[in-house]
Amino acid sequence: MAAQPRDVAEQYVKLVGSGPTEQILSLYAEGAVVEDPIGSAARVGHDAIREMYATLENLERSTELHAVRSAGKHAAVSFTLVTKFGDKQMTLSPIDIMEFDDEGKIVSMKAYWGPDDMRMEDI
Repeated sequence: MAAQPRDVAEQYVKLVGSGPTEQILSLYAEGAVVEDPIGSAARVGHDAIREMYATLENLERSTELHAVRSAGKHAAVSFTLVTKFGDKQMTLSPIDIMEFDDEGKIVSMKAYWGPDDMRMEDI
């Protein structure tokens, strides 16, 4: 049985907060398209998507899930990502919109966030 969109979205948030890049990537279909943030150049396929998530891998980070809404092969997830590097902390609060294939893999993810949704501060 294919994974359900709600479960995959929840797993995605958990992995973004602590998981290795390859586990995050395993949630995506081979030819998936990621636009993060919305309006930026699309990343197509595992190699391009891996490059994006690899930037997180060596950072101290955590996530907090706020809400998941799903219908059919679609899900929207609201969460907060906190990353720490040196004496800085970045807090980002996106809403990610996902579309899934029949196997429950993400085929499209669009992250809705802009400068107002990101905060940098000294720690």
